[in-house]
Amino acid sequence: MALRKLEEIPVTGKRVFIRADLNVPIRDGKITDTTRIDEALPAMKWVIANGGHPVIASHLGRPKGKPSAALTLRPVAEYLADVLHVKVALAEDCVGEKTLAQTRALGPREALLLENLRFHAGEEANDPGFARQLAALADVYVNDAFGTAHRAHASTVGMVPLVAARAIGPLMQREIENLSPLLGTPARPFVIVLGGAKVADKIGFVRHLLTRIDALLVGGAMAYTFLRAQGVEVGDSLVVPTELDLAHEMLDSAATRGVALLLPSDHVAVQQIAPEAPSRITAPGVPAGWKGVDIGPATIRRFADKIVHAKTIFWNGPLGIFETKPFDRGTMAIATEIARSGAFSVVGGGDSAAAVLQSGHAEEISHISTGGGAALEFLEGRQLPGIAALEA
Repeated sequence: MALRKLEEIPVTGKRVFIRADLNVPIRDGKITDTTRIDEALPAMKWVIANGGHPVIASHLGRPKGKPSAALTLRPVAEYLADVLHVKVALAEDCVGEKTLAQTRALGPREALLLENLRFHAGEEANDPGFARQLAALADVYVNDAFGTAHRAHASTVGMVPLVAARAIGPLMQREIENLSPLLGTPARPFVIVLGGAKVADKIGFVRHLLTRIDALLVGGAMAYTFLRAQGVEVGDSLVVPTELDLAHEMLDSAATRGVALLLPSDHVAVQQIAPEAPSRITAPGVPAGWKGVDIGPATIRRFADKIVHAKTIFWNGPLGIFETKPFDRGTMAIATEIARSGAFSVVGGGDSAAAVLQSGHAEEISHISTGGGAALEFLEGRQLPGIAALEA
């Protein structure tokens, strides 16, 4: 990819527009998980250290094109000031004459955080006029928000050609460098671990990688759609009837290519989903009146046997209802096995990234992606709009 890196562009005295992904959970005005902000700090620190003036932009939540007091980035501005040790002002708006004046008035070791981009409908619509207003705030454009790179929005695509100097930030660079090997000739055996609810969310990248992998381990709610497709009784477990054909396709494709596709052979089942609800181990399916909420011990052992021999692993999606104890045991066990495997391991963002952090094994994973949807589209072989705009 013909992409310039941030460190290749002079920034001294220049307004550097950093598109970051600061979409963090906030409750009662307090950030409950700063991970996404912490991942974005290196770009900001580099610009400050090299005499640039960071103009930081992000979305937060889904305000649907209108200002919302509950979705202000003020808590983020306060956190950034604490960790960057510089003055960080919050612009009242992400565009407009007042905001433009603030960018021009930035002094040494000062940064400006723009208010939530999605307070304007023009952001998600990639409106040309809104893109021009954003571009007026910048001398240099840096995209460091991999999690939004699959969206053609004004701040990720529309404004980019309007700024003469543009680059990827260190977070974006790290994502590309760690995901790209999976599309090339990854070390074998290559094992994919899939969880989550919907087959449709994963089918694209599995199709693309099927000729490169040796085993596909399927757990989580989606496993019950596969099992139903095979005629296994799954009780009241979640099944998506419209995805049965996709499950059949994946089963047939794996068999044709000699890929081992492992489904759960036993399950932790409950009659009601609640913390510490009475449960039982069932096999090979789930009886009527019961719901599968986690993979069972035999399945953990079968999955672990594939993982321990792997040289490359990609994991996306929890293998049970890991937010509700004790139905996190399967997910935590697989996280531990992947961490111990010694393989080059990549975890796709979202719930699987949260599960790895919860397991305490994050430091042993080769790469934890900050973008679940973006990572899957990248691994489908798609050209992500936010990256393509920087190559133009």
